[in-house]
Amino acid sequence: MIADFQELLDKAAAQVKALLEEKPGAVLALSAGEDGIRLLERLAKMQQAGELSFARTKFFAVTEFCGEEPCVKSRLTDCFFSRVDAERENCFFLSEKNLEIYDKMIVEKGGIDLALLDIGLNARIGFNEPATPFDSLSHRQKLSDSSRRELAPLYGGEEKVPEFGLTMGIKTLVSARDILLISSGESRADAVFNMLYGRNDSFVPAAFLQIPLNVTVYLDGASAKKL
Repeated sequence: MIADFQELLDKAAAQVKALLEEKPGAVLALSAGEDGIRLLERLAKMQQAGELSFARTKFFAVTEFCGEEPCVKSRLTDCFFSRVDAERENCFFLSEKNLEIYDKMIVEKGGIDLALLDIGLNARIGFNEPATPFDSLSHRQKLSDSSRRELAPLYGGEEKVPEFGLTMGIKTLVSARDILLISSGESRADAVFNMLYGRNDSFVPAAFLQIPLNVTVYLDGASAKKL
């Protein structure tokens, strides 16, 4: 779908709402990129207005940075979890301690019903950088220079961004029953083009989204400029 970004948020949020009305205990995978956060903020407002509930929903963060401070956990908590009726025991975050069993944890909760994704400037999904193999599960990932530049605002400078992150793997993400990806801004136009028309190989991680059957892509006009 290509539309004004506010309309995209409304449509994407409506998709999440429809899932939770059908399956209140659904498992959601959450990204913490700029577009993903804006979608979560929209969902939080809907919950506060009584339009939906997350009381039985289970959540798994898609990424985390390696380091003393769990940046993604804090970001998701501040913008979303602290504002909604999600139960703390149903919110799961990547860490060095659970990295090797994260995929098992997801399976034990029933598998991902809907992965809410955004896309990096280099077409990464999660922290899966170019050359990440398709069969990758949750893993430790060295962040590319381009990703660290993109993520610099979170840390107040590129030099402060950790060199490594933790991420659900490509196989983890494409195993979701449904995938929703939202993107805005002309800076992502190349990545969006490569996602939709690039070869589904490891050099364009987001192009692996051509493989699953149930993927919905929400783009604003600027992000879709090169289509």
